[in-house]
This record gives sequence, structure tokens and C-alpha cells, in this order.
Amino acid sequence: MDKIYIRGLEIFAYHGVNPEEKRDGQRFLLDVTMWADLSRPRQTDDLKDTVNYAAVRKTIQRAFSEKSYDLIERAAQAVCEGVLREHQKVEKVGLLLKKPEAPMNASFDYVAVEIELCREGGSL
Repeated sequence: MDKIYIRGLEIFAYHGVNPEEKRDGQRFLLDVTMWADLSRPRQTDDLKDTVNYAAVRKTIQRAFSEKSYDLIERAAQAVCEGVLREHQKVEKVGLLLKKPEAPMNASFDYVAVEIELCREGGSL
């Protein structure tokens, strides 16, 4: 199975358990991996035969921003579900969701969750 990557996608959103996170929001970084059969587009050189990563980016933005979640685990699930639901050529999607400005009294690069979802029986 072939892979398509979107790395370092920055989205400002309002996820978190603290009131100020819901009120003020913060930036998140998303690293997305999509597994798909790319044998046909490698031969045809036709966009309709592959996963349109610009369209996937719009799906990710919408799924990540349309609701405010307490947990980044739930936000990550919503993104992966949206990608599988809206992009039929994607067989599996993985997401590393980073929260670089998590409210912790410490110096750190980011906190993150990583999940993977697979299409079961050809549909979500």
C-alpha cells in the first residue's frame, strides 16, 4: 500500500479542558499519513485517480475546527473519521496531533496523541 503525507499542518482551534483553551484557542500541528493504492495514478497521471491532498486538507480543517473537544484524542478521531468518510480512495489514515502550547507548567516541545483508523469492509 502506498502512502501520502501531509506534515506540519497548522490549525488554530479551541480544544482543551480548561476554560481559557475554549475561550482563547491555540495552535495545533497535524501530521497526517494516508494509505491508498496509487498504482493507477502512477500510470494515468490523472488527479481523479488519486487522493487529492488539497481536498483532504479542507476535510481535515473542517473536521478539526467544526466542534470544540475537551480531549485531543477525540479531535484526532474526528479528523480520521472525516478523511475516511469523504475520501473513498484512502484505505487507512494515521494522525499525529501535536499540542505545542498545552497548559503545563514546564518546558516542552509538544504533547501529542497518535491514532490510526482503517476502513472496514470498504466503508467507514
